[in-house]
Amino acid sequence: QVQLVESGGGLVQAGGSLRLSCAASGRTNRRYAMGWFRQAPGKEREFVAAIGWSGSSTAYAESGKGRFTISRDNAKNTVYLQMNSLKPDDTAVYYCAADSRDTSVAVRSLGEYDYWGQGTQVTVSS
Repeated sequence: QVQLVESGGGLVQAGGSLRLSCAASGRTNRRYAMGWFRQAPGKEREFVAAIGWSGSSTAYAESGKGRFTISRDNAKNTVYLQMNSLKPDDTAVYYCAADSRDTSVAVRSLGEYDYWGQGTQVTVSS
């Protein structure tokens, strides 16, 4: 089992920045690919960004390309999502997820992830 705890969400004005963190605990000796997803009210959960175990493979949704950066510090069992130039459309609950299949590839598919955090709210005001 892996427990994931997100932090760093909050209220920010359009054009601002936030850095989300996801701390993993529990069975962290496996090599997990990690991802960020988000869910806005009334909408389905959607892919935001992903990173493979080593950090060399990353993937982004079109909506975040050029604005969001995913990174990880395996020594700290933590994954980050740096979000710049935020827009009101970025308002959502952001979830961190772990894929336990021991892959170095960034995984886009929501269904491939085994573990999920509780989410952190990001609100971007216009």
